[in-house]
Amino acid sequence: MTRKVWFQVGVGILIALLIIKYFIEVNWIFSPLLTILKTIFVPLLLGGVLYYVTEPMQRFLEKHKFTRGWSTLTILLTIIAFVTAFVMIVGTPIANQVNELVKNAPKIGRQLEDGVNYYLRNKDNLPPQLLEIIDNITNSVQDIAIVASTWLVSFLQSVVQVSLLAVLVPFFLIFMLKDHEKFAPSIYRLFSGERREWVKKTLCDIDNVLRSYIQGQLLISFLLATIMFIGYLIIGLDYALLLVIFAFFMNVIPFIGPWIAFTPALIVALIQDPMLAIWVSVVTLIAQQTDSNFITPKVMGKSLDIHPLTVITIILASGKIAGFIGIVIAVPFYAVMKVLVTNIYHSRQAIKKAATKSI
Repeated sequence: MTRKVWFQVGVGILIALLIIKYFIEVNWIFSPLLTILKTIFVPLLLGGVLYYVTEPMQRFLEKHKFTRGWSTLTILLTIIAFVTAFVMIVGTPIANQVNELVKNAPKIGRQLEDGVNYYLRNKDNLPPQLLEIIDNITNSVQDIAIVASTWLVSFLQSVVQVSLLAVLVPFFLIFMLKDHEKFAPSIYRLFSGERREWVKKTLCDIDNVLRSYIQGQLLISFLLATIMFIGYLIIGLDYALLLVIFAFFMNVIPFIGPWIAFTPALIVALIQDPMLAIWVSVVTLIAQQTDSNFITPKVMGKSLDIHPLTVITIILASGKIAGFIGIVIAVPFYAVMKVLVTNIYHSRQAIKKAATKSI
């Protein structure tokens, strides 16, 4: 009976639950370690993202006779030049829009309050069909706004130590660019025989999945933000640059992110001119349809092969458990776990086939 798969899975689940239970009871012992892990997690995550973004550039440079050290230095100088140019070109408009938004915040609050009061006063005079539509839109916007504000606060809390990020992120990036080829061998050399080959293949699959997801998702987010920026400029939406930068970061989150990005744009449009809200919706719809029908199929293809409902479920669950960081890493974490489970399953199937043939 102990050789049965269901028995082994059951024992594994039971052991995992016991470990979690005892860990919760004695978590005070591990609190210093958890504090250290929390401190380095975000810089390590950002360093990993930058590595996968810059890794194609490193391969290109080394293909053209650059040494590893020179390619790493060139990438760092390129990043510094890009950030400097971005701040010089976009920094002033962003600062102006932020200052204007802060200055107009009381006015925006009064306009929102007046709009709500007007709606409440005339609620009984509206047609039932229109009333139902408005209620549905209001509820949806409220739900999205609550979720977005919660995640935004969590995000801001996780990046408050800007000085620490400025030191650790380049450190991790340099380490990854310089020695990334040593990571996998240092792990699979701990094993021997067929296990070594299995671990080597699994690490390669995980690397490919993470590379495809990070590079693809950032490219999709950039293209979506570009489409939205052009659309916002055409319709004359206030704070267009600020809203698009927010949208770029939110669009990294599959399916849910674009709707989080849509919420502040809709609110600004309603305050600026209620008719403008329709045009913001049209711009968002065009961007989403372009993404769904052209951009994502071309960029991502079927590299992850995860059902949209699964993606939404794991994003919502991860957001509840770990806040904004959980939302960001939910899909790649699920993809990595899927690779592990798939490779374990295929390995067991191969063993069963070999045993059947030997009999």
